[in-house]
Amino acid sequence: MPRKISPLASAIAAALIAAPAFAQDGAADRQASTLDTVIVTGTRVSDRTVAESQSPIDIITPEALQSTGTTELATALARALPSLNFPRPAITDGTSGVRPAQLRGLSPDQVLVLVNGKRRHVSALVNVNGTIGRGSSAVDLNAIPVSAIERVEVLRDGASAQYGSDAIAGVVNIVLKGSGKGGSLAVDAGQYSAGDGALLQLSGDAGVGFADGRGQLHVAAQLARQDETDRAGPYQGTAPNTGNNPDVGEVAFVYGDPKVDAGVVSANAAFDFSDNASAYATAIAGNRDITSFAFYRSPNHSGQGALLAQVYPDGYVPEINQLSQDRSLVLGAKGGTDGGWNWDVSYDYGYNHLFFHTQNSINYSLGADSPSRFYDGALEYTQNALNADFSKTLDWGLAYPATLSFGAEYREEKWNQSPGHPDSYTGSGAQGFAGFTPLNAVHSDRHNYAVYAGLEADITDRFSAGAAGRYEDYSDFGSETSGKLSARYAFSDKVALRGTVASGFRAPSLAQQNYQAVTSNFVNGQFFESGTFPAASAAAQALGAEPLRAETSLSYGLGLVLQPVDRLYVTIDAYRIGIDDRIVLSSNIPLAGNAAAQELLAGLGINGVTSARYFTNAIDTTTKGVDLVGTYALPLQSGTLNLTAGYNYNKTEVTRVAPNPEELEALGANLERIGRDERGRIEEGFPRDKLALGAAWNLQRWDFNLGATRYGEFTTRNSSNPANDQTYGAKWLLDASVAFKADANWTLTIGGDNILDEYPDETIFANSNSGQFPYSSQSPTGFNGAYLYARAAYKW
Repeated sequence: MPRKISPLASAIAAALIAAPAFAQDGAADRQASTLDTVIVTGTRVSDRTVAESQSPIDIITPEALQSTGTTELATALARALPSLNFPRPAITDGTSGVRPAQLRGLSPDQVLVLVNGKRRHVSALVNVNGTIGRGSSAVDLNAIPVSAIERVEVLRDGASAQYGSDAIAGVVNIVLKGSGKGGSLAVDAGQYSAGDGALLQLSGDAGVGFADGRGQLHVAAQLARQDETDRAGPYQGTAPNTGNNPDVGEVAFVYGDPKVDAGVVSANAAFDFSDNASAYATAIAGNRDITSFAFYRSPNHSGQGALLAQVYPDGYVPEINQLSQDRSLVLGAKGGTDGGWNWDVSYDYGYNHLFFHTQNSINYSLGADSPSRFYDGALEYTQNALNADFSKTLDWGLAYPATLSFGAEYREEKWNQSPGHPDSYTGSGAQGFAGFTPLNAVHSDRHNYAVYAGLEADITDRFSAGAAGRYEDYSDFGSETSGKLSARYAFSDKVALRGTVASGFRAPSLAQQNYQAVTSNFVNGQFFESGTFPAASAAAQALGAEPLRAETSLSYGLGLVLQPVDRLYVTIDAYRIGIDDRIVLSSNIPLAGNAAAQELLAGLGINGVTSARYFTNAIDTTTKGVDLVGTYALPLQSGTLNLTAGYNYNKTEVTRVAPNPEELEALGANLERIGRDERGRIEEGFPRDKLALGAAWNLQRWDFNLGATRYGEFTTRNSSNPANDQTYGAKWLLDASVAFKADANWTLTIGGDNILDEYPDETIFANSNSGQFPYSSQSPTGFNGAYLYARAAYKW
């Protein structure tokens, strides 16, 4: 019997054959400089480099971020990092426009995002529909301009002991350009081969020095417009022109990416008062106007044929318009003392405001006088933080001085949910996305403080180690303590072993604790009016909810660092992450035919809800995986050939599901808090593995780039019928580009992403809304097909 080759063995073979790496282009000295890059993520040592790190860390350069046609930061990171997944869900309300990304298969809010080492605020949105990251409230990576980025440091390791809540899967630190000179201007244009999704973007950045070189200011901006895409299929059902069904053979839905108009500016500044004291400031401000699409309504929808004949005689597709406003500001000062102490104090402000409108719609309760555009309300998140860091090198007679660090942080958070105009929620409400009612209004806040300390040392020339601890107290749920141990041993200049053990936590977000609304959901081919209720509310507690508490984690990592020959760098890192009391949004609990449940909710003033859900700490999970990363630069007689590869294998298992509470059991034995569809999203709703290969041939006047990515299979589970589960096969996508450097300033690029026009497997008919949703929203590749683009850039 042939022996089965394990994913780890396959990864190692791919690494050694293809001479792996992460989309790093440039000459051989570029690779060397990347390994020698001094990192600022996951360590307080002032001169720790990538090659010396005790934890796995990746450096993603601007060249890597711009090596494909995408202008979105999250999409660019997903193509550079095999462990990052960024699907493109459609017809999922707010999640269609503010899409979550996941690292190592965990929840999008289990990764911490920093900008210049300071905590980035999360989005006000909570993802409540059937997508990857359902129930999460995460950072909107696409609100940060790619043109402003100097590099991205991705720490693939638990780091709550160093940074606090959220850093379970890892940390993404976005380092902005800060030079007082140089700059660029670029124009990007592209379109999908299907003829839609046209993009036009203008971007640029510039650095300015002042005060005789003591000050630097670097500004950047992006202005972009992208049209929607549509891959909806024709209706093939047996009940045409009723409910949400068009005529047989008619394509009525809009199923694809939303339309986006976006503008963002940033500024990164520093000023040296003296050799020992300086001030810094970072500001980012952006608006994104996003229009996504709801379910089609037929001319006879909800028995409103006579009314719709006057307004939408051919039926209509309501549009959900979001205006996302992001603002952030960091002000700080840092320096050193004559006694060897380094200090850094800062203030960190972040704000996200989401305004919702429904347009091309109607409120049936208002009749023919109903407006077609409605203000539905808003979600708002605000963060204010004060931070003080201190460190000092200590000469204890070791190979090198040890570094002692400690600090404190105070943070305030606010999350608000504001009602819409009465027209948006009166009676049946605006079709497609009914407005938030005054009963949904929420004004919540909390504060927390933290103290932390760490010690790192090169104990010998070959052995380095570190320890960190953090205590954090929250005003709403209590306190948590986290710790981390890390070490690295170099057997020689060519082989090193590294490992970490870390405990961590994630606080329940204010949005998870307070969001409430009634929305339309499509599950197993049926529509439900689903009520999302806060866990502390009377409605949720009547269904067995309990107040949310923090998730806790324990992770282990063990890695091998190899530099066997010149210009070849390979790392292999295995990990295990156990999470207890993981916060999830319960499945839609069906209540339509449950008289006892309807009577119970009616007694609380809640009527017309056919299903309910709430956030709960109902599950434990274990995630195991391996990351392989490597780089190899091959000097040629004409230029340099950089061969690249990265691999991730990842498996998550739900190890515990809390039994149904007594309140839910009393309402019926068929009610489940965590259904098989939600468990499937957590365990296998994302690729089990991902392999990225690339080649960049850099000449004096030309750059040729070729990348191939294999996305492993993923599965969607039906909530009630296992026969309708579907596993989607693995897919290869090929990207290519050619750049011509006309002179030292101008570069002209043409290229294509997914140039072979590959699509995911089609969804089986039972799950496709009668053939109208031909592809899964969980597809890691999206489902838009080939994208062709051109770029003209000028640098100085």
